[in-house]
Amino acid sequence: QVQLVESGGGLVQPGGSLRLSCHTIGTFSGIYAMAWYRQAPGKQREFVARIYNRGRTDIADAVKDRFTISREGQQNTVHLQMNSLKPEDTAIYYCNLSGLWGQGTQVTVSS
Repeated sequence: QVQLVESGGGLVQPGGSLRLSCHTIGTFSGIYAMAWYRQAPGKQREFVARIYNRGRTDIADAVKDRFTISREGQQNTVHLQMNSLKPEDTAIYYCNLSGLWGQGTQVTVSS
């Protein structure tokens, strides 16, 4: 059974940086598009970034100049580099692969 495991979340001050990772555990053939979503308290889950199997990326307008998504080689492992973090970036960040979700990792931006 395939699982997604996120890591890298934590508490950071405004203006700081974090790097989230999403690892695929289990047998999974092929390279798939993978995405990051986030859900802040009391809000709906929203799209953050996606990387397609050939490397093209989509980034949400709210984070376009601050976040980047990358893939680790030819693997279903992706990273989300988050710079210049703002309090409004506080949320649980979830990884998605073909409808499969990870458990999420908490990101808190606060002074």
